[in-house]
Amino acid sequence: MVNRASYMELLADGRLAERIEMANGNIYNCNLCPHRCGIDRRWELGICKAEDRAILSSYGPHLGEEKVLVGTRGSGTIFFGYCNMRCIFCQNYELSFYGRGTPISNQHLAEVMLKLQNYHGCHNINLVTPTHFVPNILEAIHIAAQKGLNLPIVYNCGGYERVETLKLLDGVVDIYMPDFKYNSSERGSRYSQVKDYPRKAKLALMEMDRQVGGLEIDEKGIAYRGLLIRHLMLPDGLEDTKEILDFIGEKLSPGALVNLMDQYYPSHRAHEHRELSRRLRSSEYGEAYRYARELGLRLA
Repeated sequence: MVNRASYMELLADGRLAERIEMANGNIYNCNLCPHRCGIDRRWELGICKAEDRAILSSYGPHLGEEKVLVGTRGSGTIFFGYCNMRCIFCQNYELSFYGRGTPISNQHLAEVMLKLQNYHGCHNINLVTPTHFVPNILEAIHIAAQKGLNLPIVYNCGGYERVETLKLLDGVVDIYMPDFKYNSSERGSRYSQVKDYPRKAKLALMEMDRQVGGLEIDEKGIAYRGLLIRHLMLPDGLEDTKEILDFIGEKLSPGALVNLMDQYYPSHRAHEHRELSRRLRSSEYGEAYRYARELGLRLA
């Protein structure tokens, strides 16, 4: 079974080039994410601190992602510097807060994608924290697709997305993999310094679901299209988690895959909050997992 990447159709009829032109307006007046900083990224820094060139932190086959992405040859992950969220417990804070990495051209980014496909043989191109570099990514996909890139694109984000930006990715992204971190605006503000996180995340997830629907897997067990939602449980967050699971069960496609994650550990500045200074209890996770099963969610 051959699963043609969605963007090949947009490339063929010229719509991918049109999306690039639309996205590039954000270089001069950036409104890619809900912060809507409105800055000229050639000269100014917004909340995420990203400039007009993508920051490449690292790339390569990743075997630590979900099984449906990893397969036998790994998920072709590209880690970008900076992030539009400021999660105080971030385990990759060197990248997300301080932008560790190298500024690269869109041509270089395209070459990285092709290397992940042609040299490493990865199953997909997995873009990690891509939101603030959507214009660069679209142009890189356009360049790489003309040179033979045909792998599914995975959009691996924190969930704090703007629907208008996601619409630029309709028909480009094959697999959306957002976090759904909080159903509490207060938690979003306190832990990640973002406003109105639940509402923005819900609107984003519904748009992602509209575009790709439930997760589809080929005969080899590899995902090629659909929605995969991650939720990292936090200490003392059981009720918040249940509300998130309720939303997924009520509002999104039943085929959406949910990864209920239990690997939280205090990192970065988590110690500044008493409730985040400990690991998750197995009893907390166990109750949440049972609740998800009772809702009939499709769990990773």
